[in-house]
Amino acid sequence: MKKYIAPSLLSADFGNLQRDIEMINNSEADWFHIDVMDGVFVPNISFGMPVIKAINKHAKKTMDVHLMIVEPDRYIKQFKEVGADILTVHYETCPHLHRTIQAIRAEGMKVGVSLNPHTPVSVLEDILSEIDLVLIMSVNPGFGGQSFIEATYKKIQKLTEMKNEANPELIIEVDGGVTDQNIEKLAEAGANAFVAGSFVFGSENPSETIKRLKELA
Repeated sequence: MKKYIAPSLLSADFGNLQRDIEMINNSEADWFHIDVMDGVFVPNISFGMPVIKAINKHAKKTMDVHLMIVEPDRYIKQFKEVGADILTVHYETCPHLHRTIQAIRAEGMKVGVSLNPHTPVSVLEDILSEIDLVLIMSVNPGFGGQSFIEATYKKIQKLTEMKNEANPELIIEVDGGVTDQNIEKLAEAGANAFVAGSFVFGSENPSETIKRLKELA
């Protein structure tokens, strides 16, 4: 199955955002990962619509937008308008998850559902065939640069078993603490999309770091 590297713009240099976008365009990365935080669901605030629209003007690759917000249904249409190709919502914020999935699909975007570290993959059993991607949080959402939670491997293995039965084309994405030290093990467990933020943008040569992650995955 195809492997995807998705550098997280949350770790980019906001003062030189266009430069970092161009770096990703010219690298072996597959997606732009864009974290949207509202200061309610997670204790941080990040990109809003105008910034995502500006990113989209320069981005030449898939816009993988991860909503860490309450009431995501209110903004689905707007995220399509500003350029989201994949829209991922959190299971924990969607009391009517199936309805939310249908609304995202109706706008022509691919659908992702994310799980916090404490949420078991079993909660997705009934909707796995309806979605394109599951994003496993391997750190607690809200801030970059956190330590990887080791229980993630088992979680991905369990999800892979479910995927093989219900939706073999499902993309399993992992976000948080991904480095060249654990990406091979994550891929062996079944993940095939990898979000890397501080590991990429904190390196001396981000483009080379992306290339290395791609090779190891």
